[in-house]
Amino acid sequence: MVSRINEISETIDHATSRSICDAVGERLRQSLRPEALQPSVYLDHLLDEFRRRDREDAARH
Repeated sequence: MVSRINEISETIDHATSRSICDAVGERLRQSLRPEALQPSVYLDHLLDEFRRRDREDAARH
């Protein structure tokens, strides 16, 4: 069975390629905004541990 991709041998120009890349990049930026991402439970644990140790260190000095 021949796939449709193999049947069509069209190419896209640089401007079209750049436009597609820009659109994909913008969608990724919207989807992966830092405020939209939640840290993993393990990362939360590590951050809590870091804060605890930082407080202990500050109390000693």
